[in-house]
Amino acid sequence: MTSIIRQLLENRPLFTIDKDASVQMAAEYMAKNNIGALPVVDAERLVGVFSERDVINRVVVRNLVPAQTRVGDVMTTNIVVAESDETYEDCLKKMKQANCRHLPVVEGETLIGFISLRDLLQVDIHEKDDKIEFLNHYMFHVPAGMEKKYER
Repeated sequence: MTSIIRQLLENRPLFTIDKDASVQMAAEYMAKNNIGALPVVDAERLVGVFSERDVINRVVVRNLVPAQTRVGDVMTTNIVVAESDETYEDCLKKMKQANCRHLPVVEGETLIGFISLRDLLQVDIHEKDDKIEFLNHYMFHVPAGMEKKYER
């Protein structure tokens, strides 16, 4: 069975950062919650994504001061989103095409979650393990009472 993204988001907290927050605040928030990226919001409206790559490529390399730099000035604004009813395979394809590692998940205009490439790869591994187990059972299971029929 192919997993729908909405299922992955059940019982998961959604961490966001306001576009006016400082990069320093965002980095501390990300470190505290052990996450590599955040959806950026402006009054609950998704406006971008801020990631560890943004810290390196748009803050450190430019010698900007993290405490004085707004997330909204250095975030990624060309974002790709996933709809909550998409499959994990659809999302993996989007990430590959966009060369990104995080996807905001929306229902209509509402941000409902955020998934990472790691999240999707774990689902992929689980789905493939389930298929292998099913196929092994199908191929090598002898129905009860039929054992003697297959002995040589």
